[in-house]
Amino acid sequence: MKRIFSGVQPSGDLHLGNYLGAIRRFVDLQADNDCIYCVVDLHAITVWQDPAELRQRTREVTAGYLAAGIDPKKSIIFNQSQVAAHAELAWVFNCVTRLGWLNRMTQFKDKAGKNREKASSGLYVYPNLMAADILVYKGTHVPVGEDQKQHLELTRDIAQKFNNDFGVEYFPIVEPLIQGAAPRVMSLRDGTKKMSSSDPSDAARINMTDDADAVAKKVRRATSDAELLPDPSVIGPDGQFTAEFRQSRPEAANLLTIFAALSGQTLADTVGAFEGKGFADFKKEMTDVAVAALGPMGAEMKRMVEDPSHVDSVLRDGAERARALADPILAEVYDIVGFLRP
Repeated sequence: MKRIFSGVQPSGDLHLGNYLGAIRRFVDLQADNDCIYCVVDLHAITVWQDPAELRQRTREVTAGYLAAGIDPKKSIIFNQSQVAAHAELAWVFNCVTRLGWLNRMTQFKDKAGKNREKASSGLYVYPNLMAADILVYKGTHVPVGEDQKQHLELTRDIAQKFNNDFGVEYFPIVEPLIQGAAPRVMSLRDGTKKMSSSDPSDAARINMTDDADAVAKKVRRATSDAELLPDPSVIGPDGQFTAEFRQSRPEAANLLTIFAALSGQTLADTVGAFEGKGFADFKKEMTDVAVAALGPMGAEMKRMVEDPSHVDSVLRDGAERARALADPILAEVYDIVGFLRP
């Protein structure tokens, strides 16, 4: 059985892109795998967080996991800071990882931007903590998106170097878990930009906490274009929209992608069903599909966030189960490294 680790940062409001790109995949994976799902609050503080908001968003991400269908009896759900082994193994990996490897990490360059000298050292060594997150459980597989592939490659390098340095075959060489292309969910106001919690317009995204009325209103007001919906010639041989169609009609591509993902259809089936129709007819059906899929989830999330006792109990139980797995592995690592312990 595969041991899968993945996590979501509590650094912004969860939205439709988070759900379709990651959380829904987590739900599917738990049926046949040993799954560990983390709220990575240690990663979140690589940039400054308001403490009260961090606690609230940690609960929101956990509520999102639960409302989406992750079963805390099948999977382990916890927040990272409750399991000290993550930070402790990350220090060992800080001493294994070479500076040249970290200098090649493009995400640090993207996030630090022009203020690189003012960025936290935590942001720089972030990939080492990510490696520790996975390997402290001897995770074998990680579902990854395009923006995390480089970090997973570094995790593999760290595991191999640790094994080579100490003459052991201890850490597994983690494999990426590819489940087909995750939907590219773009802003509802501008189809050329990714849906983001940092967008100043709340109308640009569907939040996972939105109720049915909010979901319906945002779908109806989503930016479209004046043309009729396309025929299947805009679908490439990989089953995805062609780059030409995405560039020429980004809003149409985005709304059709969201409809297909929420309805469980292929893009080809969705395009075929609406070929030659106008957006008015399409949006009526999309509203029904979005409300049916997202409305109950938003209501359940809101209920759990307003009364967080259940969420907190899930995190406590998950952290206890996670520590039971991680602590013996960390102890073996300390023995391999040569630390003298009682």
